[in-house]
This record gives sequence, C-alpha cells and structure tokens, in this order.
Amino acid sequence: MSTLKETLRKKIDEHRPRITRLTKEFGDVKLGDVTISQAIGGARDVKCLVTDISYLDPQEGIRFRGKTIPETFAALPKAKNSDYPTVEAFWYFLLTGEVPTAAQVDAILVEWKTRQQVPKYVFDVLSAMPKDSHPMVMLSTGILTLQKDSKFAAFYNSGKFNKMTAWESVYEDASDIVARIPIIAAFIYNLKYRGGKQIAIDPKLDMGANFAHMIGQSEEYKDVARMYFILHSDHESGNVSAHTTHLVHSALSDPYYSYSAGLNGLAGPLHGLANQEVLDWTIKFQEKYCKGVEPTKELVTKALWDTLNSGQVVPGYGHAVLRKTDPRYMSQREFCLKTKGLKDDPLFKLVAMIFEVAPVVLTEHGKAKNPWPNVDAQSGVIQWYFGLREWDYYTVLFGVGRALGCMANITWDRALGYAIERPKSVTTAMLEKAAGIA
Repeated sequence: MSTLKETLRKKIDEHRPRITRLTKEFGDVKLGDVTISQAIGGARDVKCLVTDISYLDPQEGIRFRGKTIPETFAALPKAKNSDYPTVEAFWYFLLTGEVPTAAQVDAILVEWKTRQQVPKYVFDVLSAMPKDSHPMVMLSTGILTLQKDSKFAAFYNSGKFNKMTAWESVYEDASDIVARIPIIAAFIYNLKYRGGKQIAIDPKLDMGANFAHMIGQSEEYKDVARMYFILHSDHESGNVSAHTTHLVHSALSDPYYSYSAGLNGLAGPLHGLANQEVLDWTIKFQEKYCKGVEPTKELVTKALWDTLNSGQVVPGYGHAVLRKTDPRYMSQREFCLKTKGLKDDPLFKLVAMIFEVAPVVLTEHGKAKNPWPNVDAQSGVIQWYFGLREWDYYTVLFGVGRALGCMANITWDRALGYAIERPKSVTTAMLEKAAGIA
C-alpha cells in the first residue's frame, strides 16, 4: 500500500506537465476583464487564483475535489460507530482527490499520533500570555511558536533548496500543523474556560473525536467536531484566510508563518468572527420577540420586518458568492434535525423558523442580492446547545478546520511552483481617466 506522501508525489508528477503546457502554450489566453468596481471593491469575481482543492459555484455551492458536501460525506470512510467521515480521511481526499481505503485512513491515524506531539514550549508560551488574551490571538501565537521546527525553513536554509522537491518539506509542515492544531486549540479552551484542567490525548481516537474528548465534551459532540472541521475546511482560494495563507507562502514563508497570518485574517468580523455575531443576534432576537413562546411563522415574519424597517440587517443571510442556501448550512441543519434533543431545542426552533421565513421577507424587501442563509446562520446554535457557550472561541473551531484546506493548497502551490503573488496597482487618477471623467 502506498503512503499518502507517495500517492501525492505521483499526483504531482502527473499534474506538473499540465501547468507547464498552460503557461507556455496558452499563457496569453484572457480569462476576463477587470472593471473599476472590481478594482475598488476588493477584486470581487476577478479570476486570478488557481486551486483544484475546492470550487464554489454560485448556484450549486462548494465542491471538494469535484464532490458536493453530501457526495463527500457519502464517499469517505466513516469513523467507528458514526455516520461521518474522519478528518484524517478527508485530509487524504483533499490532498489527492482520491477516496482513501480504510487501510489508508488507518495509516494516517497512526502517523498523526506521532505528529500530534506538541512541544512543551508551546504550552509554556500560551500559559504565559495574559489570561484575557483573545483565543484567536493564542491560536495564531501557538502556530507561530512552532515555527522554529519548520522542516521547510530548514530545507530552504540548508543550501540544498530545490524548487522541484520543496513541496515535500511543505507537506511535512502542513501535516504537522493539521495534526497539532486541534491539540493546541483544546489546550487554549481548557486554559481559558476550564480552569486550566487539561485532558490527555486518547491514542485510540480519531482527530475529531479526540478534540471532543480533550475539551470534556459528550459522545455526540465527536460527530459535531468531525462535521464542523470538514465543513469549514476550504471555500475556494479567494476568502481572506485562504488567500492570506497562499499570499504569505508565495514569498516562500514557511507554513507556520503563512497559517498564522491566515488565522489573523480569519479573526475578522467580516470573515470567521461572523458566526458568534449571528448567535448573539439570534439570542437577543429570541429574548425580544419570543419571550418563552413558540416562534410561529407570523411572529417571526413581523419581527424580521421590524428588524429591517429599523435599518438593521438579518445576520447570517446572504453570501459574497452563493446565490442559494449554503450547503454547509443544510448539512448542519440535517444534523440538528436528526439529533435527539437538539431538534426540539428552543433556539434551534427559532433558527429553523427564521430559515423558513427570512428568504421570503428579504426577497420582498428587495435589497438583498441573496436572501438565503450561509453557514454562520446555523453553526453557533449547535455549539451553544452542546454547552460550548464561550463564543469568542468559535472562530478557533473555524481555524482548526480551515487549516485542512489552507495546508492542502500551499502543498500544491509549492508542488506546482506558483510564483510570488504581486498584483499591479493603479491610482485613482488612472481610474478617472479610464472612466473618461479626468
């Protein structure tokens, strides 16, 4: 049986000629024009990034390696006594595009047990930080603290750097990061919210189950972790965390520098922080409008119109790219509906009724380009139900999952020799001249 790294090497060798041919023979083929609004508005919809890891279709949603979320969950080997795949199986799939066998997944499980050994100095650094440090600052710091052991940095500084084999040391760093980040994240949670009481890794458990175990969570939460990390793993290359990681690594900064930077982008309220903002809004909505009564269609419709008429938005609805209900939302909703207790939880019932009503109200209101919910409209409610109510920590959970996509992408970036990213800027005067108003 070939190891994951051997399989990946074969995939890379097959892929490289495709990139070489496209560059040499078709490098001048235009993919589109850039408008003034795109230049000013954050390069929205400018086709200038390449990734084969995932693709976000406005009408269909995310595909991982060509598979939809339901197809991905159905195809991958499942965790023991679970309907959900292990994160280890998904990691193999992201890197290679192939569905691993059970034996190949078991091999990664064994390998990650070695990689999961986080040096004590990382925990010492985190413990020395101010107790009121934001958990995302702590996670970014924890990843950056590991940098001194970077195999890619050592290879670059060895004097034997070879761009054709550089991906191998990136792969080693990337694999270490995805294996270690849940350990660091669990340590942060216990340090900040459980009085510092730490729970050791269970060598018999997969990554998602181990995370649940280490933060003292329930058996049911093991599937929450598996699902959450997979759903939040990747969303094309243009989002802030993925793009930042790619951008920083394009300078040949090692994966630790790169993903620490990506996490700093993820921490923003327009990106990963949004899930806690949606939950905060939903709880306040419940307190103001429901007041202990069942959230009926009529009640929620009126409340949403009151919200919009007061100049506020409905958080968790709309998406920069999607023009349908986010499949990640639907996947989490299905989990809620089949989980005993959760489907009858008052907060979930409110979220479910908002989902039924909000698209109609937002369509009638007429200002929303996309009246459908995104992943953030559902994810916080699940964490809240299972007792993880420290919502400053929610973006850390996102960061654990997003490491999978970011690390898979930069491994392939180095394998294909992508150049340092350096877009060209223009001045406002140039834009005015192009518009004919100068």
